[in-house]
Amino acid sequence: SEAQRSRAPVQRLADVVSGYFVPTVVLVAVTAFVIWLLLGSLASAVVAAVSVLIIACPCALGLATPMSVMVGTGHGARNGILIRNAESLERLEKVTTVVLDKTGTLTVGKPQVLAFKAFAGVGFSDDLLLRTAASLEKYSEHPIAAAITNAAIGISLQLLKVDDFKSHTGFGVSGTIDGVSYWLGKPEIPGDDVSELQKSGQTVVELRKDDKPIGYISVADALKPMAKETIAALRSQNVEVVIMTGDNENTTRFIAGQLGISRYYAGLLPGDKALKIKELQQAGQIVAMAGDGVNDAPALVQADVGIAMATGTEIAIQNAGITLLKGDLQALVKAFKLSKATMSNIRQNLFFAFVYNLIGVPIAAGVLFPVFGLLLSPMLASLAMTFSSVSVITNALRLRSVKL
Repeated sequence: SEAQRSRAPVQRLADVVSGYFVPTVVLVAVTAFVIWLLLGSLASAVVAAVSVLIIACPCALGLATPMSVMVGTGHGARNGILIRNAESLERLEKVTTVVLDKTGTLTVGKPQVLAFKAFAGVGFSDDLLLRTAASLEKYSEHPIAAAITNAAIGISLQLLKVDDFKSHTGFGVSGTIDGVSYWLGKPEIPGDDVSELQKSGQTVVELRKDDKPIGYISVADALKPMAKETIAALRSQNVEVVIMTGDNENTTRFIAGQLGISRYYAGLLPGDKALKIKELQQAGQIVAMAGDGVNDAPALVQADVGIAMATGTEIAIQNAGITLLKGDLQALVKAFKLSKATMSNIRQNLFFAFVYNLIGVPIAAGVLFPVFGLLLSPMLASLAMTFSSVSVITNALRLRSVKL
């Protein structure tokens, strides 16, 4: 409802034109009245002036944008695209670069633990490693945290009590168990084993006890079924696709390679993503950002168009102008098609409204009378004005049949 009541920036054009249009029409009406009066016909002078005022009623001009926005946003909602405001719908048409987060956007967002291993000589078994990591992660909302916790519960490991839990966005989590400090997050210096896992597309987190490495856990998240097709479809519309993620370089390179994406940025903190997007904008790019997590919120705000996955966090959704209700990447392509169709429809409506008045006002003023002896009556002028509004509404309703 808010989106349908919002105003697209293109509406300002109609507002500006109306600001000049109304006094111009009044002037034309007065001029027509004076000319006909000088020609000796008071009745014709009144008819011409009233007809000009009626036929030039800017209803069609006022309906051109909001009708298209209302129909377009409704059609989008039926196709799993929730549009928060008309401005986002208009800007999306002009986007030249789409930035995609990895986890939960390109991937399913439900990673699974593939391996967990304690380092030799640290006094930890593999199961104790997983048990400790899961105890820390049970307080986190990150998809990787859920994967680790579910893995521990799946093999009946009893979780431990954690004190002083802290989530360090973009880095990891920390807490105290039995008076001992633990940290779980990105490996500081990945060993050979960890690097090999990362190169195969797995994400690896390291458990540290009193700042000493204890072991690692690797998780993997499958790409969304239509990810590759979506990237290809965006490219076919001359849109560059960029990956920005907090994950490591090796894992990101693997995922980018699978999708055929040559430009990616790895190891980014939430603020880093926003800065990278700002750099793209300063280089003249119009940027859309699609993400689903807390760490994507700053980037969603910075982007010209923020796109959130409804399967993600509330803060991401609240900071986005467009939400894909099913987290379906194909809906991203549909959103682009909807934006282009809606903006094209608005331009058609505005064109029709302008041309209608350019033709209608002179006829109502009586320019055809010397040739055809025709002077438009106020009733016919009213009918023509109504027809123009109905035509704009009918054209806007065509958006419901646009195939996304």
